[in-house]
Amino acid sequence: MEVVKNDNPFKPGTLLATISSPADLKKLTEAELEQLSNELRQYIVDLVSVKGGHFGASLGVVELTVALHRVFNTPYDQLVWDVGHQAYGHKILTGRRDQFHTNRKYKGISGFPKRSESQYDTFGVGHSSTSISAALGMAVASKFLGLKDKHHIAVIGDGAMTAGLAFEGLNHAGVENANLLVVLNDNCMSIDPNVGALREYLTDITTSHTYNNVKDEVWKLLGKFSNFGKSAQEIASKVQSAVKTSLLKQSNMFESMKFRYFGPIDGHDVVRLTKVLEDLKDIPGPKILHVLTTKGKGYKFSEEGNQTTWHAPGVFNKDTGEIIKVTPKTPQPPKFQDVFGHTMVELAEKNPKVMGVTPAMPSGCSLNIMMKAMPDRAFDVGIAEQHAVTFSAGLATQGLIPFCNIYSSFMQRAYDQVIHDVALQNLHVVFCLDRGGLVGADGATHHGAYDIAYFRCIPQLVVSSPMNEEELRNLMYTAQLPENAMPFSIRYPRGNGVMVEWKTPFQKIEIGKGRKLKDGNDLAILSFGPIGNTAKTAIEKLEAEGKSVALYDLRFVKPIDEEMLHEVFTKFTKVITIEDGCIIGGVGSAVIEFMSEHGYHAQVKRLGIPDTYIEHGEPHELWAECGFDEAGIIAAAKELLEKKERKEVRINKAI
Repeated sequence: MEVVKNDNPFKPGTLLATISSPADLKKLTEAELEQLSNELRQYIVDLVSVKGGHFGASLGVVELTVALHRVFNTPYDQLVWDVGHQAYGHKILTGRRDQFHTNRKYKGISGFPKRSESQYDTFGVGHSSTSISAALGMAVASKFLGLKDKHHIAVIGDGAMTAGLAFEGLNHAGVENANLLVVLNDNCMSIDPNVGALREYLTDITTSHTYNNVKDEVWKLLGKFSNFGKSAQEIASKVQSAVKTSLLKQSNMFESMKFRYFGPIDGHDVVRLTKVLEDLKDIPGPKILHVLTTKGKGYKFSEEGNQTTWHAPGVFNKDTGEIIKVTPKTPQPPKFQDVFGHTMVELAEKNPKVMGVTPAMPSGCSLNIMMKAMPDRAFDVGIAEQHAVTFSAGLATQGLIPFCNIYSSFMQRAYDQVIHDVALQNLHVVFCLDRGGLVGADGATHHGAYDIAYFRCIPQLVVSSPMNEEELRNLMYTAQLPENAMPFSIRYPRGNGVMVEWKTPFQKIEIGKGRKLKDGNDLAILSFGPIGNTAKTAIEKLEAEGKSVALYDLRFVKPIDEEMLHEVFTKFTKVITIEDGCIIGGVGSAVIEFMSEHGYHAQVKRLGIPDTYIEHGEPHELWAECGFDEAGIIAAAKELLEKKERKEVRINKAI
């Protein structure tokens, strides 16, 4: 594949052009820090507007990024970013400025911090809420190794702080007395607006007169010292005492977990941030700095517009704020997620037991459609996949039917809950796994590669995938029927389907029943999910060359259609399985297991995601890399058929 072209919009002759590494930041004056922040923000706007990518989060932490790299001795000091949406400025300042135009492009740099990409990327992050635990591990290791001068900083958003893992890290850090600074980037947003009691608590801190008085008292005290030196512990003790004295009527959650709490402070004042961080360097033990930022800061249209939209707006006109979308001349199929969202409302109108649950992705999975129509029956539980599953299980114990929508890659975080809290108790929870398969530019951290394999081994769990939008509707309808009161999973990909006229009347699908879409004589292709549409077009081209190929849509990999498989292996000795999931333990493995158990003998070629991590790129580039795009399917079919032809030639010669 061709590497991305060098069409970098970066402008030479700027202050940013002189920054090759964080060491260069230490040479700048305070005024130059502000200038650099403005140039860095403008470069992100210039680049993302023409290249696409995550936008609002990185704009919101420009000053914080500059201040952190100015104050701390990175990469010796360990800086851990939570997720990577906010790390664009970090990448640009750490030697990747001239490569940043390749961000999220095939063979280009990753959109997330990645250890193999740079020594400044101390921890690979694509899923949220890992920073505190990772940074604490680094801090404890440094303490054990005697590196007392080494600092460890976790930058976590208030949305990511809602996850249980973040609190687990805080709970442990409070008793380790390791050199850890947690920077809480509070912007009231993850991708969608944050929800829950923590959000309200942080709002109370931000607006409370008590906390503002504490803030003034603390920073007046700290402002008297440019460098705490030997008095650090004494000053920190006074700060802590001031906080506790002023908060007799309003406790601080972080202080109660043995963190020294500082803030909230303005996250867009780079000079003050620098001074505060310099002071905090000299305070030992676990500390938390509460920083207030605005997602999309510095770009008028993202600040004033819908921040969810500006999280990752795609290509846009930077001068007008118009998001550029190509308007097709003919009606296009909808996104699978929108079919899910609209179908949820239809099902809920027919069945009062249907509920909707998502962990912080209402717009990403389109549950926001139901949340608007039926706010008392659809729940955004925050970035908390484990809780989403067990909460759904609790709903199910009371006779309700929750549809729990979690991205395939995020479902990995709640695997024990699926087994222990749902499947083991045979509860009627419907898991809708959005983003199943290769998702594109988000890369290895977000590909839904493993759900088929890790769900297929769980007893009492139905594992299904629709080939098109109509099938998705019918599977959702089937899953909520009272006779199918069991754990049920439906996986589907990111992006658009294939049907313009998709809103058809609901039809029940028999559990474990596939369908034969086309007969043939030379070879059989068994597909699972929407990749069957690619197989269909590949077969048409094979037919034009005189090949007779049958196509079967499995629909279910558990329970698998044994009657159909008997038909396949009775007739065919050449079989191809196709899945947009990992080959090991997936659909192809299930088919081979059946073949072996029933004594059939056939050549089976499995197409899917190989046993390696697939990086980022456009989906069609990644399908081609894995060998299950149209060309890959045709090549695999011809290879199998040519083996048959060569064998027949050898037999004829022997005769």
